[in-house]
Amino acid sequence: MAVTRERLYEFMNAHKLAVLATVAMDGSPQAAVMGIAVTPELEIIFDTLRSTRKYRNLRTNPRVAFVIGGEGEVTVQYEGIAEEPADAELRACKEAYFAKWPDGPQREHWPGMTYIRVRPAWIRYSDFNEASREIAEMTFDAANAQGA
Repeated sequence: MAVTRERLYEFMNAHKLAVLATVAMDGSPQAAVMGIAVTPELEIIFDTLRSTRKYRNLRTNPRVAFVIGGEGEVTVQYEGIAEEPADAELRACKEAYFAKWPDGPQREHWPGMTYIRVRPAWIRYSDFNEASREIAEMTFDAANAQGA
C-alpha cells in the first residue's frame, strides 16, 4: 500500500504524543515529549509556555524535528519550520488542538501560554515489520515550510 498524504495524516493523527527536538543557542540538542494535534495538511500544533527552553530555542531557530510513533516498529520522522500563528490562523490552530486535547482550554489562560504550528519540510514514514516493511519519504515545498 502506497504511503499517501492521507495515510500519513491517519497515522500521525492516531498519536497524541511525539518527541520534539530543537537546537539551543549554543548548538546543543534538546528534546521533549509533547502533546500534539495534526491537521490534514500535516501541520503539527502544540502548546507551550514562553518560559520553556523549547520556546526560547524556537525563537532563535525555528527548524525542528519530531518522532511520532514507535509502537510496532512504525514511526514518522518529521522535520519542519515552527511559527507562532496569529489572528484567524491562531484560532484555527487552537480549534485543531482543542479537538485533540479537550483539557487545552483550561491551560489557554495560563500566563505565558502560546501555540506553535509546524509546517512540514520533510517526512519519512518507516514500517520495519517483516510482513509489511515499507519506507517512504516526502519532501515539501520549502516556501510552504517557511510559512509563505
